[in-house]
Amino acid sequence: MNGTDVSKVQDFLEKEVPETDTANIKIIEWRPSMNLYKQAYVNLLSFTVDFIKRMDAEKRTTAAFGRKWIGNFFRNLKFLQKILLYKSMDMPVIITGSGPGLEKVIPAIQKAQEECLIIAASSSVMALSHYNIQADIVMSTDGGSWALRHIYPFFRKSDNGVFNNVENTASFAVNLCAALPSQCGGRPMLIMNDGSLWQNIILHELSLPSVIIPQKGTVTACAVELALALTSGNIFLAGMDLCVRDIRSHVRPYAFDHLLFDRASRFTPVYSQSFARSNQIQEGGSLDIYAAWFKKQLASWPKRIFSLGGSSEVFENALYEEKAAGKNTSVYFKAESVKNDPANFRKRSAAALIAALKSGEYSANLKTELAPLLFPCEKNLTEHQMETAINEAAYG
Repeated sequence: MNGTDVSKVQDFLEKEVPETDTANIKIIEWRPSMNLYKQAYVNLLSFTVDFIKRMDAEKRTTAAFGRKWIGNFFRNLKFLQKILLYKSMDMPVIITGSGPGLEKVIPAIQKAQEECLIIAASSSVMALSHYNIQADIVMSTDGGSWALRHIYPFFRKSDNGVFNNVENTASFAVNLCAALPSQCGGRPMLIMNDGSLWQNIILHELSLPSVIIPQKGTVTACAVELALALTSGNIFLAGMDLCVRDIRSHVRPYAFDHLLFDRASRFTPVYSQSFARSNQIQEGGSLDIYAAWFKKQLASWPKRIFSLGGSSEVFENALYEEKAAGKNTSVYFKAESVKNDPANFRKRSAAALIAALKSGEYSANLKTELAPLLFPCEKNLTEHQMETAINEAAYG
């Protein structure tokens, strides 16, 4: 399948496959089709299987974290102080993930950082700072409380206002469902809207500008979509290994390294813990799902996305050889103070959602979106149940 075919199949499956019925989905093949369509048949079957696996994983994640995501969204609204506005550019972009391959390309990033926009997954910020690399945009989409551990070090600074000799002046690009420390509110924030009706209603009510970046299950995929929206230049991925390197699962230093060292003893040395963790990650299969998704998604993305230094065989490898005139991000980004009082945002947001639920125009679609998040195991919900759950998420 080419890029257009992938996009069409993806759109069809997302539209027609019910999110709540993944456990009962069966793929029924008609084998004579293989004789006629050959490789195209195999490709379509493989794509559909991967889609169902990914959808099932997303369903289980939504059931576990749905209420927390919505609670995060309301909570983060009250911290907003500055919104980051942008205009399109042609600057090359480096996106950093936290795979062990990031260490290999640190020298290349150090050399190119004055010419490239650096978008860093929050899990890679500690490593970048350790090597005196300043991220321009720190990206966070993870709603779990553990995600805070990646962001806290960013705000730990010495008396002269720097962290590991790097001025932490980066802006944040966030989905408001992410777990964010309150300190983020003092930074310019580029809001990423996943395109859902409930998020659009709230952001419209509060007059908060956003860029639509659908949730992809991995922060790096969202970072690629953001980079495509920001620039027409080439995009280089670093630290996107999509696999475990021997017993190493992440770049060093990494926010969770202390957990291994704190538990270390004669009977559970760090190497043994690392070995066990690498096995768990491999057996979980999530990296294989992401690799399969990226491999197919690349067909629908522009041919300007490369792996910097060969992180994964999924991506075409390239070395950074472009020469720009030097970056001046102030030309392309502008921080604007939030209008109105963020202290009232939660009240206004909850009221807007409840009003939309009572509207015949939006009610059905809103219930379809919010029910799996608020009540993953229940059906036939009443308007009162939905209203109560929204208020609990907003003020809980």
